[in-house]
Amino acid sequence: MRVIPRRRVDVYTVTDAHRPMSEDIGYRQRRYLVSMGIRTACFLLALFLTGHAPIWIVGVLIVGAVVLPYVSVVFANGGREPENAARFDERESPNRNQISGRPPEIRS
Repeated sequence: MRVIPRRRVDVYTVTDAHRPMSEDIGYRQRRYLVSMGIRTACFLLALFLTGHAPIWIVGVLIVGAVVLPYVSVVFANGGREPENAARFDERESPNRNQISGRPPEIRS
């Protein structure tokens, strides 16, 4: 008699779910707006400090104002943020059962 080992069934938890897309988009929009605010501040400071501050400070502010839009767009369009999914060991919760009944069978 040949013994067929039982296949282990994956059990999913609520913590395996991703954040809603609306939350992810809102987070990326806020991050983009903060970055554009920093860019605007760099640009305005470069204008006001021209002639009153060392040239290297004005140069750094101008480089920041030129580079930040590209970086902001790349991060905003980069997709969903990686999430730290909760992991449970079998030792912690041995009572987890499969939600539905038997797996479907193919009948011929």
